[in-house]
Amino acid sequence: MKLTEEDVKFRYIEPNLEKSGWKKKQIRKEHYFTDGKINVVGKKVKQEEGKKADYILLSERGEIQLAVIEAKDMTHTLGAGMQQAIGYAKILDIPFAYSSNGTGFLEHDFFTGREREISLEDFPTEEKLWQRYLNGKELQGFGEMISEPYYYPPFGAKNPRYYQRIAVQRVLEAIAKGQKRLLLVMATGTGKTFTAFQIIHRLWNQRKVKRVLFLADRNVLIDQTMQKDFAPFSKVMTKVRDRTLDSAYEIYMSLYHQLTGDEGEETFRSFQPDFFDLIIVDEAHRGSVREDSQWRRILEYFSSAIQIGMTATPKETKYVSNIEYFGEPIYTYSLKQGIEDGFLAPYKVIRVNIDKDLEGFRPYAGQVDIYGQVIEDKEYTSKDFDRKLIIDDRTLKVAQRITQWLKRNGRFSKTMVFCVDVEHAERLRQALVNENADLVRENEKYIVRITGDDEYGKSQLDYFRDPFEKYPAIATTSELLSTGVDAPTTRLIVLDKIINSVTEFKQIIGRGTRLYKDLDKYYFTIMDFRNATRLFADEQFDGEPISVYEEDPGKPPKDDIDQEDNGEETETDETPSHLKKYRINDINVTILSEKVQYYGRDGKLIVEDLVDYTKRNILNEYASMSDFINKWNKADKKTAIIEELYEHGVLLDALRDEVQTDYDDFDLILHIAYDKEPLTKKERVKKVREKGYLEKYSGICREVLDSLLEKYMDGGIKEIEDTKVLEVQPFTSFGSPAAIAKLFGGRKGYLEAVRELNNQLYLAV
Repeated sequence: MKLTEEDVKFRYIEPNLEKSGWKKKQIRKEHYFTDGKINVVGKKVKQEEGKKADYILLSERGEIQLAVIEAKDMTHTLGAGMQQAIGYAKILDIPFAYSSNGTGFLEHDFFTGREREISLEDFPTEEKLWQRYLNGKELQGFGEMISEPYYYPPFGAKNPRYYQRIAVQRVLEAIAKGQKRLLLVMATGTGKTFTAFQIIHRLWNQRKVKRVLFLADRNVLIDQTMQKDFAPFSKVMTKVRDRTLDSAYEIYMSLYHQLTGDEGEETFRSFQPDFFDLIIVDEAHRGSVREDSQWRRILEYFSSAIQIGMTATPKETKYVSNIEYFGEPIYTYSLKQGIEDGFLAPYKVIRVNIDKDLEGFRPYAGQVDIYGQVIEDKEYTSKDFDRKLIIDDRTLKVAQRITQWLKRNGRFSKTMVFCVDVEHAERLRQALVNENADLVRENEKYIVRITGDDEYGKSQLDYFRDPFEKYPAIATTSELLSTGVDAPTTRLIVLDKIINSVTEFKQIIGRGTRLYKDLDKYYFTIMDFRNATRLFADEQFDGEPISVYEEDPGKPPKDDIDQEDNGEETETDETPSHLKKYRINDINVTILSEKVQYYGRDGKLIVEDLVDYTKRNILNEYASMSDFINKWNKADKKTAIIEELYEHGVLLDALRDEVQTDYDDFDLILHIAYDKEPLTKKERVKKVREKGYLEKYSGICREVLDSLLEKYMDGGIKEIEDTKVLEVQPFTSFGSPAAIAKLFGGRKGYLEAVRELNNQLYLAV
């Protein structure tokens, strides 16, 4: 009964696994399968501990995860770890879960739903679990096909993450059963192309498929894929050029239009329909799923091939459906799950409200624009600005607000600015240049326009994507950067276009979700000028795709399709044919207000005012000020209370950042929750010194405590409660941490002196 959990593992579990024939390379011990959610509070980042299984057992064939085991010490019952094991097994898609306290095992079989107790000596062999796996999956006879090993590069091995393993395995097993249309839904930044590579490699390496076609709709996506994830295929891979097909290769990378032809001549029909065995459709949410599209006809022509659609945003509207063509997603890994697991960066939102966007604009009778043309009399709103009506001062105010953020958060923060169209992207580029002329003078590439019609801008794309390239830092764009462009250090995404499509919104947001810890990129900011971030609340934003496709609805009007795809209205006959846009420069625009929203612990944006949100959560824990102060005074470590409040949604650092104050945590709580007039940290230190409290100490002890007060003024209570503070100046000049503690009679005496100092700081409430 005195044995610890580690003793149980070492003495009982591991020896009996080995007796049952499990090899060490098949046993993953203390296996972290998530990185741990990243929480952003103000500008501070805190990463939670990842999810960790005590043991995961792998088959020798293809590293298929067969079982998860959770261990407990002998004070627990045999099944005490079962709920945890089941939870992990469901996440990891593992069919057998076990709990053990060292006296035996409790087994949960997901295929049968039954549980049974087994002795330590009777733990199933790998062969037994493998056969039960094949039986449960109805895959008898396909063991070899589904167990081809993953590809690991010779240097810097990139191990597949747990969700990538699930995606690969589900695809292989579905193909083994004869399924030929499959859909994978994986959030942007979670490695769709790496997953596609592993699927192709495992099928191609065992010659289940010989010729593979990878389809995309943008050159940058093809080039990016060939240079990165598909690089191991370099000797057998080619990019289709000039609509010719060299049959000497086996992996073919192609743009859709290279196979359809410019004039609809359907070049793909010059190839045999059975030429390809496998087709991967990248970004399958776009035109490839429209029933009457040329892209769709490519897929239907090569209908004998296995076809896998991959997307972050399955498209389900009245007229367009991924699910109708590919079937229900075989696996979904969402943005929310990626953030919860710590694989994707969370975000905060700054909603900027401009007066003309909220109030609208109507010209006075006979008002003319800068071209001398009479402006059509109508109410112009946010959806019209920069599309039908250009207000120069609005462009200026947007550029000034972006620049203000950059000056506070880093002038070289990689920034994507999404505009209404190419012309808007150029105007905003010019406005940003003028607001940042000091840096543009040093290098004109500081700000560039990257749009499909600009060869210079497109030539800078690789430099913009490169985390270690300083220039360009800011890119204005309309559509080109919205999908598939991997720029992992993007820290600011600016939305200055109307977005009604959840699909488009998710793609744009996905540009910022990649983590890049080597350069301290843990989160990103969305600056929204057109209320596009309302779509975070849309039930389709992070939910399972629901098919709303109607069979044979009749060909929809083009306007309807455009609205589904772009969230834009089309021009009408009422718009003067000789005029594309009006432009005015004599109207002043004002930013009325801003609202900062944070990614909450429940995976949703905190939509209410941060002050109200913080106050409500504090009062939920401490109904009165006396309740809070009593708890504070009794606490050995005040930071423990702050940590506890943080777990309940009290975001003090975020609040401090928003209201631009430097109050101590204690005073901020009293002020926000109980309307108590706060003291500054400097005032609290002054009171301690004026009372002569430090005079009870002498020599170095007094200097140490006085230096702790200085540290408190710099960083708050966290600074002085952490003993690591003794490892930095000025404390290192007093001696080592152990030597300093000895001056106080030892570690216990030092900690007691710090506690007393804390109490003195908070006597004046």
